[in-house]
Amino acid sequence: MLLNSLMNLVPELNKAFLETLYMVAISLSVAIIAGLPLGILLFVTDRGLFLENTTVKSVLGFIVNMIRSIPFVILLVGLLPLTKLITGTTIGPTAASVSLSVAAIPFFARIVETSLREIDKGVIEAAVAVGATPWMIIKDVLLPEARPGIMHGITITTISLVSYSAMAGIVGGGGIGDLAIRFGYYRYDNTVMITTIVILICLVQIIQFAGDRIARLVDKR
Repeated sequence: MLLNSLMNLVPELNKAFLETLYMVAISLSVAIIAGLPLGILLFVTDRGLFLENTTVKSVLGFIVNMIRSIPFVILLVGLLPLTKLITGTTIGPTAASVSLSVAAIPFFARIVETSLREIDKGVIEAAVAVGATPWMIIKDVLLPEARPGIMHGITITTISLVSYSAMAGIVGGGGIGDLAIRFGYYRYDNTVMITTIVILICLVQIIQFAGDRIARLVDKR
């Protein structure tokens, strides 16, 4: 009986799993593209650094903290008009990717900023002393030195997005969370709930393992 239930669930599980990967891939790409420069900007405009600008730092910091302070479920619902404007719909994995991206950008930006703060200030001061331009310092000093921390940040962000994508199922975002709610919660099917939980645990373990290995490979310090 249990085996039959699982076999019947395989097509839905495959679809939900691919939708989850799709949502995570889109939002992680957006987070890296937008969050990496934002995190660098938060760091280099801080007091005592080579592009010090307290106004820019304060404004960006306020926006980042404001978005991060909103629980994801509320953010998900609040961004439905923007989602409708961008994607033309409010349901499905593509629509859910909008809210996931908005949540992931400030999250990853703060991780990047924290990774950059771990760099020895003497290294940055030495680069400034020899006349390196801000772009050269960022490209040749900050990013190489912070590479392992940023890689760990990508891993943490990916795992958080897997969790957020499950919550997106509440508003019909698709993915494993949507499957768990529709088949497991509404139909009181414990087999579906346990199966989705096991899949999510395995997925997170694989992401963490891969992220740790890559971080060690890129650490040339």
